[in-house]
Amino acid sequence: MSTTDSPPPRSALTGARAFRHRDFRYFWATRVSGILATEMLVTTVGWQVYRLTSSELNLGLIGFAQFAPFALLFLVSGVAADRLPRMRIIFACVALQTVCAAALLWGTWSGGIDFRLILAILVLFGVARAFQAPAQMAIVPNLVPKDDLANAIAWSATGFQMARIIGPTISGLLIAFGAARGQDEFFVYVLAVCVFVLATMLAGMVRKPVQIVSSAPITISNILGGFKFIASRQVILGAIGLDLFAVLFGGAIALLPVYAKDILDVGADGFGLLRSAFTLGSFIGALYMTQHPVTRRAGVKLLVAVGTFGLGVIVFGVSEIFWLSAVALIVMGLADSVSVFVRQNLVQIITPDEMRGRVSAVTAVFIGASNELGEFESGVTAHWWGTVPAVVVGGAATVTVAVSFAWLFPKLRQVDSLDPDELIRKYRDAPQRRG
Repeated sequence: MSTTDSPPPRSALTGARAFRHRDFRYFWATRVSGILATEMLVTTVGWQVYRLTSSELNLGLIGFAQFAPFALLFLVSGVAADRLPRMRIIFACVALQTVCAAALLWGTWSGGIDFRLILAILVLFGVARAFQAPAQMAIVPNLVPKDDLANAIAWSATGFQMARIIGPTISGLLIAFGAARGQDEFFVYVLAVCVFVLATMLAGMVRKPVQIVSSAPITISNILGGFKFIASRQVILGAIGLDLFAVLFGGAIALLPVYAKDILDVGADGFGLLRSAFTLGSFIGALYMTQHPVTRRAGVKLLVAVGTFGLGVIVFGVSEIFWLSAVALIVMGLADSVSVFVRQNLVQIITPDEMRGRVSAVTAVFIGASNELGEFESGVTAHWWGTVPAVVVGGAATVTVAVSFAWLFPKLRQVDSLDPDELIRKYRDAPQRRG
């Protein structure tokens, strides 16, 4: 690809070029089916916990139970993703998630489910996700050539968002179907187990992709290599820090059961639609990125997207009208898809393959796990202040973060093209500590 400041040809980024590669196709199918099952499971757990306990705080604890393994294990999981075959890690983690889904199914069917058992299962589920996340984030550049990487990232995001739309919608419909028969969550868990089994089988069909395995001695310095690399690149530090605080303060999704049941009064069906509205916006945005990727002013667009996300959170927080709440969630999803596309390109392209697992592990804690920590924060603040004030304050904090990062990280604001050769030349080969 060109090493000049001109953007890469549109034909190199658009269409479905990534699907020409067999391993990417099976990986994509694994990821989509795994996320579909995860979304069905997590959505249903939220409804089940609120049905059993009527506690906003317990909704927050659901997120914390999944976040804790990320926080405790990310250094180990990052090293594992750099020293072990990444696809084998993904296979083992999806298999463990299948076991967790089966445990929830058994507890619900037998009538022995309670909040403590749900939390214990979610902790184990979080352990699987803690090891899966860095391996899954780091493996995409191993599956496609450099010229197809942006297209692969865009399609990965599209599949991810597609599954996140379908999963909650199915959950809402099956919860309503089950509620009429006195089994609110049973049918969702049955389907989730089946889809996790499919994801496990698909993961086993991916060949061992070419991967630069780190052979450096396992020392404290080597384990902390991801932190050091991120800290020395202002662009990466700013991008993942921006998403960390945006997701942390903008965790309104965790409170959707409260809005559906107590504020908007739309029940299980409305809950499923609200849960899908955000991911519908994300899917539309991610699909748009596969055909019209960001090629100019990427840093500015990232900052604007996070600010727009925060404004959407504020509108959702104050709305008492179902359609307005749904529109706000769609806008939040659109903004989130732009943010994800830019951030993933920056992190995956700038980071060398031999330490991509450790960097991805840190990113998973900053971004992926912060979803769960954001849910915990939203649950706790809703318990203290009330649901609406907690959501509105979180949205305002997200807007403030976007404005602050534009000033604190000028090199992030100045990122223009996402061309791999240009990003590597500017930011991988030369540490960028100061503006």
